[in-house]
Amino acid sequence: MRHSDPYKEAMRYIENAEIQLQQAGRDGKFYEDEKYVKSACGIAYSGLLKGLDFYFEIKGIPKRKGRKSIEYYKEILSKTDKKMLKYLNNGYEVLHLYGYYDGGTKVDVVKSGFDDALSIIANLKPYSLN
Repeated sequence: MRHSDPYKEAMRYIENAEIQLQQAGRDGKFYEDEKYVKSACGIAYSGLLKGLDFYFEIKGIPKRKGRKSIEYYKEILSKTDKKMLKYLNNGYEVLHLYGYYDGGTKVDVVKSGFDDALSIIANLKPYSLN
């Protein structure tokens, strides 16, 4: 499905994830409610992948049939953009594994994953309609 503005679509995921984080509440350096952190990290990671899918489409990288794995994304980025690969690696470790699967609640760690997702999505901004 082609979107008229890939940047805005990917950012919509991040904005929704930030709303979930607000609902988690904070107690110093940690979020209080793991459920909302897990949800937020899952949504943010989906936004990161959505951003990569759009980026690959813009760059003319052929779509792969079926479900894509983290190895798929790493393989393409290892050949095309090492800097984005670093953002993906950390985003995967923090958002998908630490936040979503493990239920990690440390604010600074989760924020670093969000920052990596935003760094990947920023590559779509030149193709934005606004």
